[in-house]
Amino acid sequence: MKYIVPFSKISMGDVAIVGGKNASLGEMILHLHVLGIRVPDGFATTADAYYDFLKSNNLEAPLFSLLDKVNRTDYSNLNAIAKEAREMILKATLPMPLVEDIAYNYNLLSVKAGRTPDVAVRSSATAEDLPTASFAGMHESFLNINGADAVLGAVKKCYASLFQARAIKYRIDNGFDHRKVALSAGIQLMVRADLASSGVCFTIEPDSGFRNAIVLTSCWGLGENIVQGTVVPDEFHLFKPFLGKVKNPIISKKIGSKLKTMVYAANGVFNQDTPPEKASQITLTDSEVVQLAQWALLIEEHYKMPMDIEWAKDGHSNELFILQARPETVHSAMNPMLVKEFRLKQKGETIVTGNAIGTGISSGIARLIESTKDAHKLNEGEVLVTDLTNPDWDPIMKKAAAIITNKGGRTSHAAIIAREMGTVAIVGASGATEKISEGELITIDNSQGKKGVVYKGKLEWETLQHDFSKIQMPQTKAMLILADPDKAYKYSFYPSAGVGLLRMEFIITNAIKVHPMALVNYDQVTDQEAKQKIDALAFQYTDRKNYFIDKLSQGIATIAAAFYPREVIVRMSDFKSNEYANLLGGQQFELKEENPMIGFRGASRYYHERYKEGFKLECEAIKVVRNEMGFTNVKLMIPFCRTVEEGRKVLALMEEFGLRRGDKGLEIYVMAEIPSNVLLAKEFAEVFDGFSIGSNDLTQLTLGIDRDSAVISNLFDENNPAVKQMIARVIEEARASGAKIGLCGQAPSDDASFAAFLIDEQIDSISFNPDALLSGIENMNKAEKNSLPVK
Repeated sequence: MKYIVPFSKISMGDVAIVGGKNASLGEMILHLHVLGIRVPDGFATTADAYYDFLKSNNLEAPLFSLLDKVNRTDYSNLNAIAKEAREMILKATLPMPLVEDIAYNYNLLSVKAGRTPDVAVRSSATAEDLPTASFAGMHESFLNINGADAVLGAVKKCYASLFQARAIKYRIDNGFDHRKVALSAGIQLMVRADLASSGVCFTIEPDSGFRNAIVLTSCWGLGENIVQGTVVPDEFHLFKPFLGKVKNPIISKKIGSKLKTMVYAANGVFNQDTPPEKASQITLTDSEVVQLAQWALLIEEHYKMPMDIEWAKDGHSNELFILQARPETVHSAMNPMLVKEFRLKQKGETIVTGNAIGTGISSGIARLIESTKDAHKLNEGEVLVTDLTNPDWDPIMKKAAAIITNKGGRTSHAAIIAREMGTVAIVGASGATEKISEGELITIDNSQGKKGVVYKGKLEWETLQHDFSKIQMPQTKAMLILADPDKAYKYSFYPSAGVGLLRMEFIITNAIKVHPMALVNYDQVTDQEAKQKIDALAFQYTDRKNYFIDKLSQGIATIAAAFYPREVIVRMSDFKSNEYANLLGGQQFELKEENPMIGFRGASRYYHERYKEGFKLECEAIKVVRNEMGFTNVKLMIPFCRTVEEGRKVLALMEEFGLRRGDKGLEIYVMAEIPSNVLLAKEFAEVFDGFSIGSNDLTQLTLGIDRDSAVISNLFDENNPAVKQMIARVIEEARASGAKIGLCGQAPSDDASFAAFLIDEQIDSISFNPDALLSGIENMNKAEKNSLPVK
């Protein structure tokens, strides 16, 4: 009878012997070590060792008899029974053969390490009759254990953790026989992450289920702070298909606050404050992020499924290690073509915001629960509001209509469990337990992307069910209008031919927040308050211009990655002067215009000395996206280009800045939104690769209407014959010139006749806002059925 198995002799075929966690460690050492993936060495006790421990102490009858007494109606005696069961285990003694085997194998580790090693002793449970069962987070692990005696004590504590109240209830809830669930203890060399960093890596985006992203989180010290939700970690997104193929596969990088660092104590761990200067530093170099992502991809390819991976960096050797790998079980099991969409039907007063987990909307009475001892205060269908959660909270969380925590990131315990249960949650909602009142009726809205919002009262919403696999696509391209990178993964599943208009302004306003010229001329910024805010945003950048380039390139790259290889047409900035002035430092660099709508905007800005260097930053960001990150599906569009000569001037400047039309398939379009674009469409087509009709501005300038004027807004009509003649003419001229042409606007989704008009004119593509895409496709299909065959 075997009590011990070295990791190097374990594979996934041994789950029933050593549990899923230990089997996975052995599998990686056995098969992936040759690929350069480092996994700390160690050994595991077997299920037989556990059963013999019970038998040698005559624990089977009294222990399982005790568990049979659990009140399965209200579980009122669960905690007391769990405590008594653990006490039975802790008072018992390990069989001498097991003691000797553990001591012997620990000494072997000592010889290999050249010292008495610190080890982690991890619980790995398995069910005899269901060897693939998951017991993630149910049982205890013990870190920084040193010496054979301490290891023996930790093994017994692992056995006792099989009888935590949460673990007992998990087995009952999932129909497992207590007698057939064993526990294997994994004894693994410690990685000195307390002197460096550690974290979690998903090979699937855990909120949307987007499979081409690898999401990696990192904090200082032990990664338990991420799992517990104690810190906001650094977060990196990488585009899986480009790993090893492009200069920079990191498409997004966000620095978390990381206010706590978990470090080792004598035979244990403790949490300490992170020094402010270190908290603001990034925890990994780009090369380390890429190395971890490449390992994660190899692990996914080996297991042939999306994976949830724990990693750590050793502060002595600076080497990276994989600590654990298990299948991602939520989104990998879902059909991405079946989408449930939620929409609020009314506005409300915001109480607090945080990280949205799930895309739904929920409402209920708020219950502020400080600890699991107050679990009885939460009724079915109410909203759990607390500081943070751990596995002890699992039974409580199952009762909640929604979950809100003060702390935590997207890979925290509360986030993981909420995803598994399909419960709407907002984590990292700082101050939630202070801003939300006990017993208050609230609405939790996660329908707007990665930011979740808690509103006062119960708001009305609607739920829409979509099966995208059943949608018939029109011959004419149906495309999306997008702006927010946080929603890109979600919308990538929508049926479209790509993004017909990516509005750069949203990224500048929300992610960058600073006027480009205030970064170009940082030393000349006179507004000290604005300068302090710029310093707070761009503190990591010695050259403030790089802050703009990084943030803009990452925002665009996220959308380009979500839709790759479909085309993504990025419109260069089209702020008006009054809108630019609202950016940090903007007042100093903008003119005050009487009519900004037809003033210093679009192409005219790009080559003007007042903005030329700002436009260069935009071009630098595009170069990063296309040349370094590899997204050649990104194409460009120039807005508000008044004359053909101006178009040539802008393209010459772009070439000077390293963006030459035709390089790596680069196409540059022009917005058709000014009558001159229509009247000289043939000439514009000689300069640009195609057109995108901006129906709002074209209507405004054809009819002479300020679309911001409420007094004459009733006259604004895209169906006006003059406007439709303009649109028909530019489509005709574009087609005659062999140039592509599309339209971005609301009218084709609101008005089936307008869609029919565009189809009849044989436009190449129509772009819609996401909420109008499906009705737009429906209108396009109807139009094509009644129209001449599309080219």
